[in-house]
Amino acid sequence: MMDLVMAGGGMMIPIILASVIALTIILERLWSLRYNRLMGGDPVGTVESWMASGQISSLKVSELARMSPLGMVLAAGLQSHDSPEGMRSRIEDAGRHVAHQMERYLNTLGTIAVISPLLGLLGTVVGIIDVFQSITASGGASAINPELLAGGIAKALVTTAGGIIVAVPAYIFHRYFRGLVDERIIEMEREAIRLVDLIHPVDARKR
Repeated sequence: MMDLVMAGGGMMIPIILASVIALTIILERLWSLRYNRLMGGDPVGTVESWMASGQISSLKVSELARMSPLGMVLAAGLQSHDSPEGMRSRIEDAGRHVAHQMERYLNTLGTIAVISPLLGLLGTVVGIIDVFQSITASGGASAINPELLAGGIAKALVTTAGGIIVAVPAYIFHRYFRGLVDERIIEMEREAIRLVDLIHPVDARKR
């Protein structure tokens, strides 16, 4: 395996670097986008139990914000609970911040998925140019050794293979994380609606 990497030449360095960055992002996002970490159980149910026991306070709201990203969104709404419109506005503002955090590094992962095959192709082109320059330097077509020519081209293609190997999982996980973020945002919106309806039941009945 190391022989193949070495055969790819200098262009394998950015491809390997891209693979390390992609793997790091994938592992970090798998950890950060877990359901329990983002949703934190049932924060709306927690708020409902606080209301039932008359324990709602600024300290409780701060505690809710520390529970999870969803808790932070709901806590922002509770800080402007006088009207449903005020709650929704604060929830939307906090939700945009949380959505941005969930999408962190995804653009980088998508960029790696796009440029890795291009880096591989560039390495192949440079490798083939080197092969033909070697042929020219050794005396032209009359001095061509078919085995050496085939071996040189095979080595040049290593970078293309390396770029594709990096790009395919990077693209798959990029699409997976995009879908997962959209799913989590919808779930958070559903919980935010539950909270607004809990605090303003009259407004909920009007809808």
